[in-house]
Amino acid sequence: MLRLTQIAFASLMFLCASCSSSDVQENRSVQTPHSEYSVCQNPRPKICTREYKPVCATKLTGVQCITVPCPSTEEVSYASACTACADPKVLKYKKGACD
Repeated sequence: MLRLTQIAFASLMFLCASCSSSDVQENRSVQTPHSEYSVCQNPRPKICTREYKPVCATKLTGVQCITVPCPSTEEVSYASACTACADPKVLKYKKGACD
């Protein structure tokens, strides 16, 4: 019985050690000087924790304008910086929900 417990423990430790940083990532951002926005970096996160620290993200709308004014981006609130940057259409974000 002790041997089986040791094998199970060793297997669990192996699984935990084999989790790569690409599976669960913290959001990496770069702030430009004198800017309140952080730019999403690649690779984008694939998995995010379910924390609530709202951000206001600038997201591409997918609309290509031929007349002016025509916004090609919109501001969208996300639950966290990680969930914002997980969306490939998001360019940048700032702390706090959008107005």
